[in-house]
Amino acid sequence: MTSLPHNRATDDAAFRRGIAQFNAGEFWEAHESWEVVWLPAAEPDKTFLQGIIQVSAGFHHQRRGNPAGARSLLRRGLAKLERFPAGYRGIALQELRHAAQCWLEAIESGGGAFPESFPEIRDDSQS
Repeated sequence: MTSLPHNRATDDAAFRRGIAQFNAGEFWEAHESWEVVWLPAAEPDKTFLQGIIQVSAGFHHQRRGNPAGARSLLRRGLAKLERFPAGYRGIALQELRHAAQCWLEAIESGGGAFPESFPEIRDDSQS
């Protein structure tokens, strides 16, 4: 992971890059992009970023056939994200939470009825 100087512009660019990666199904890469922003972040952003990092890592584990890892990370990530309002950082957070919860429920039930696709993170103005 390349270390860039931390300022608002580079943090915003890394955050947006993480969203694009997540939406492309590149969950590990999104995790890495967000970690660059998370490490120097102050609260409450630090907890929010850790939440989306954990959700993204959960989907990475699910894709790799590790439901126990996916379940654990989705639970922890969702618990962190519940503390934030629906449009936090300009994203449709309630939509993401709902989609991640549906995946978590499918994993917990033994994988009977998975959603058709992994969720995407949308701009809050599109909700």
